[in-house]
Order: sequence, then C-alpha cells, then structure tokens
Amino acid sequence: MSICFFEGGFRLTGECSLPVTDLVITRGIGVFDSIRSYSRRPFALGEHLKRLEDSALRSGIAVGDIVANIRQAVIDGVRRDDCPDDGDCIVKAYITGGDINDNGLFPNPRHFVIFDPGEPVNENDYKNGVALQPTMESRPYPLIKSINYLVGIMQSAGRDDVLECLYCPSGEAMETLRASFFICKNNVIITAPVGKVLGGVTRNIVIDLARTYGFKVNERPPKVAELEEADEAFLTGTWKEVLPVVRVGDTWIGDGKPGPVAARLLRLFRDSRDRWLEPEN
Repeated sequence: MSICFFEGGFRLTGECSLPVTDLVITRGIGVFDSIRSYSRRPFALGEHLKRLEDSALRSGIAVGDIVANIRQAVIDGVRRDDCPDDGDCIVKAYITGGDINDNGLFPNPRHFVIFDPGEPVNENDYKNGVALQPTMESRPYPLIKSINYLVGIMQSAGRDDVLECLYCPSGEAMETLRASFFICKNNVIITAPVGKVLGGVTRNIVIDLARTYGFKVNERPPKVAELEEADEAFLTGTWKEVLPVVRVGDTWIGDGKPGPVAARLLRLFRDSRDRWLEPEN
C-alpha cells in the first residue's frame, strides 16, 4: 500500500487528487525525482533534492520553500509505521506546473511525495544481464528530470525481451529511459557527460568510486558503432544500483555475459552505500 504526502499531511495515495486544471495534467508540465530509502534512511537525499530543484527552475517552475518541505516530508515519511516495505521503499517527489502559465513561467506550483513499495530488480538480471532497445530518439532537455516519459516508453512498448530503451541520437549511445549508460572498452569506462545526459545521482557516485579504485573513466558519448567492440556495458540508477547490460538491439556486448567491472563496481557501491544515507536521528 502506498502513502502520499499531499497538502501538508500524509494519507493513502488513493485519497489524493489534483485539479484537472493543473498544468501537469493539461500540458505535462512537472518535474520529479526518485529517492531510494534503505531501512528508513533516504539515500543521497541532498543530491536528489538539488537535482529536483534544478529541474524545476530550468522548467520555469517557482520553487520557494517547496524543496525544504519535501525534504522534511521524505524524512518523516520513511519513518512512519505505514511506510511501505518497512521504510525500504522508493520515494517519488513531484513538483507540478500548477494552474497558472505566465508566458512560460509557473508561479503557483503544487507538490506531493509518494512512498511506494520497492521495485526489486530480479536477481537473475544481475546474474545474466539485461537487454536494451536502441532508438534514434533523444530525451528532451537532458538536464531536466521531467515527468514526460512518453517518447521513451513508446520505443519499447509491448516488448518483454528488453528492459527499456537506449537513446542513441546521431549515432551516440547516451542514456536509457531511467538510467545512466556505460560501456567498458580496453580497460576504460566510457559514459556520456552531464549536459548531454541527466546528471544521475548514482552515476556520479559510481564514477567517483571507479576513479578512487583505479579505473580510468572517459566522459564522452560512446558511439553506437563501439558497442560491438565493448568488453561490457552496464547501467546505474536509483533502484538498479549497477546493472549489467549484455545486449543492445541485435548487438551482443562482449561475450554476452555480465563482466567483472560491473560486478566490482556493484560491490564497491554496496560496501560504501552507508556514506550517503541520512542519519538515523
């Protein structure tokens, strides 16, 4: 059962509603961020909320004290007895466009926070890897974490043999619908730079860990043509952590099995995860 912080209080998600005039409904104007909570302790909360605030401001949405309110709601929500999965949940914070469009500025936004049960990755996906569907489409406004996922969802709709799409505009493998994308080639980790892709919170942590432990990281967009030359590939994301990729479209990566770099980075990430958890009190 999901709960929601809405209009200053907590209630069941089914008891919350927005006016049909909110621009998040009529024009798809809104931003969000997903935060994972481990045993009632939000992960990298400050980094996620900074990205949420930046996304709102870049979209012309006034922020005011909304982000501070969301921060307290997240901390309070994961500690509630009715929080899903005993506080080991996925928290999604939203800021909508509100009812007023002032020449592309949105001065009266709404906000709410949904606390959902976790979205566990199948352990077989870590063991066997996942497949992605390439698309020549690009994600609009890569520095904004918008609610509008329609373009990405359409690329793999109805397919159960792929996890999600991989945006590959102009022959460059950028990011997936919900994660950052990396390849490993000749002992170098390669991933597109922030600005061309969203600044993933887990992405940034994993890159720092990789460099700390001796991996070379090159922040440039991998070419689609390089995928068949890659030794391995993987994703990073809030719930995925570090997830190996073994196929993109018809192209198999390396020997078609998860590689040692992704496995090592997953261990490093999990071993150091507590560094980014909110204090218990």
